[in-house]
Amino acid sequence: MKLLLPILLLITSLRGQSQPERYQVYALKFANTGFAMPISVWVDHGPQNDSVRIDFSIWLIKGDKGRNILVDAGFRRDLIDSPDGKEFAITNYQRPDSVLRKVGLKAGDITDIILSHPHWDHCDGIGLFPNAHIWVQKEDYSYFVGAAWQRGANNGGFYKRDVRQLVELNLAGRVTLVDGDDKEIIPGIKVFTGSRHTFNSQYALVEAAHKIILASDNIWVYYSLEHLQPASQGGTFDPAGYVKSMIRMKTLTGNPRYIIPGHDARVYELFPKVADGVVKIE
Repeated sequence: MKLLLPILLLITSLRGQSQPERYQVYALKFANTGFAMPISVWVDHGPQNDSVRIDFSIWLIKGDKGRNILVDAGFRRDLIDSPDGKEFAITNYQRPDSVLRKVGLKAGDITDIILSHPHWDHCDGIGLFPNAHIWVQKEDYSYFVGAAWQRGANNGGFYKRDVRQLVELNLAGRVTLVDGDDKEIIPGIKVFTGSRHTFNSQYALVEAAHKIILASDNIWVYYSLEHLQPASQGGTFDPAGYVKSMIRMKTLTGNPRYIIPGHDARVYELFPKVADGVVKIE
């Protein structure tokens, strides 16, 4: 009996350690545009007479063992007055770290940020989260900090201050460069590539109660997903790859309800409301 008790305690401990982390997933809106926009602005050959309301969001993957993961980090307020920000007429802005209070978290509680791509409205806020480790595709990082700034290259949507802060975080040991497609970067969370919204953008598949894909700008709006049409001009390096990526997402989840586009306001109508501008993806 003296030997049996320690063995039983060890077995119980090992069983507890082997339990996978369980995740809950939330969409958090931190800004929107001041007007609905024609779908044709966002979808190649999309209708000009139909419109879509555009939101700016971050996505929270909340684990039950203390891990709080963001997909993307939003942007800081001064970029509203940048050329890109003025184009979208951004309104109802709240700083992304302050939006977390609606789900009971602080900026320092964020352990990881999965950066889908380095456009200003998704990566400028990475410095707001002091304890977060950044996960970004290796090829996307290399293009963003290097080739994008060569003469004749495409650096639309990139800001030099974001290059500097991502490089500084890399120097500080807080960046992991993910090398390629179909990689489990955190237990229960995989990233995939293929849409080439930027040089090698990625999206996240979360093993929650359902398989949830946080597509970010690998799908801008639901119309693209529903009609399998690529983003409008400038929205991808590879229109055919963008469509193939959406088809693949549908096979990965088994239910397109759980594929979440990056900017479509309809997300906040389809899922249960947790707080103003926050829904739980379930």
